[in-house]
Amino acid sequence: MDFELTNRQKQIRLAAREFAEGELAPIGKECEAKGEFPRDIIKKAAQLGFVGVYIKKEYGGLGLGSLEHSIIMEEFWRAEPGLGQIFSQTTFGAQELLLYGSEEQKKKFLPPLVKGDWVMGFAITEPEAGSDAASATTRAENVGDEYVINGNKVMISNGTEARFLLVYCLTHPEETSKSNRHSILLVETDRPGYKADRILGKMGLHASDTANVYFNNVRVPRENLVGGEGNGFIQLMKFLDYSRLMIAGDGVGLAQGAMEQAVNYVKKRKQFGKTIASFQITQFKVAEMATLIETARDLTFKACWYVDRGTPNSQLSAMAKWWACNVAVRVVDEALQLHGGYGYLDDYPIERYYRAAKLLEIYEGTKEIQKLLIGRRILGVT
Repeated sequence: MDFELTNRQKQIRLAAREFAEGELAPIGKECEAKGEFPRDIIKKAAQLGFVGVYIKKEYGGLGLGSLEHSIIMEEFWRAEPGLGQIFSQTTFGAQELLLYGSEEQKKKFLPPLVKGDWVMGFAITEPEAGSDAASATTRAENVGDEYVINGNKVMISNGTEARFLLVYCLTHPEETSKSNRHSILLVETDRPGYKADRILGKMGLHASDTANVYFNNVRVPRENLVGGEGNGFIQLMKFLDYSRLMIAGDGVGLAQGAMEQAVNYVKKRKQFGKTIASFQITQFKVAEMATLIETARDLTFKACWYVDRGTPNSQLSAMAKWWACNVAVRVVDEALQLHGGYGYLDDYPIERYYRAAKLLEIYEGTKEIQKLLIGRRILGVT
């Protein structure tokens, strides 16, 4: 299958690269050190059309696809992973609204995201329900014309910054089938009873907002139900076919950026009277990195192609997410190794890439979960 980019996609890549190198790379280190969430840069990116490109035109987006989004995120993560992560999460959950939201929900909540006025999040993970989403216990009781939500979510992107969250809630605990117990509700974060505490002390990606979120009798109207009542688990699994590809694009970008950092370094650094680049072992490492990146990019593009033609392939999405993130960790490890001791210092960007990489193998489904999904699909078991 030929994945030659169209002229428009090539132009998007060039524009995203120019923005990332000109606007993100110069401030990445400072934002990481201060733990700053740069809302102004989100607004600037939105004005240039880089936010929510997959959102349909009638809701303010460009009406493009997962492939274009992945191209943009690859360039952002290539230039500065810490700020790339922010853009990965700015519209996280919007695809769920596109798939299952009502027309009123889409018209009200999607345009401000595209404009960069709002950010959102998707509250799924709980203290005892990470990979096992079917065991989530945050409860939403149907009381008259409202849902009353109680419980807490952990490690939620944009928990303190979001204008609203989609919240994965237990609504039908009496159901014998785990796939029919949950629903997804849209919760504005200014509602009474909502509380979010930003998490500090993360290994990396300090500029992005990650929070523990608490719901204490938070009331939302019935029209805030996204999709069908009791269909939350099925809707979530469908959403993950899309969101995992977004993370795969992040992994490709981080790996590409890490390799480029290493290439620039070894061309200048001298040992034993020669540049490190002249050593065969260095050439082997770079060849391996480049090949790994190319396979990850091709797999990601292929999975995006299926999504954008309306036939998402769960197996390919899981493969792309697992492999691209695995490649990111492997490549950045070798890239730091080529920097030697200097790679361990924050004088060089590679240490930020190194700290950012590991999360890619954990969120949106750990690498073990991706392998489980792939294996089950191939073997035909549940």
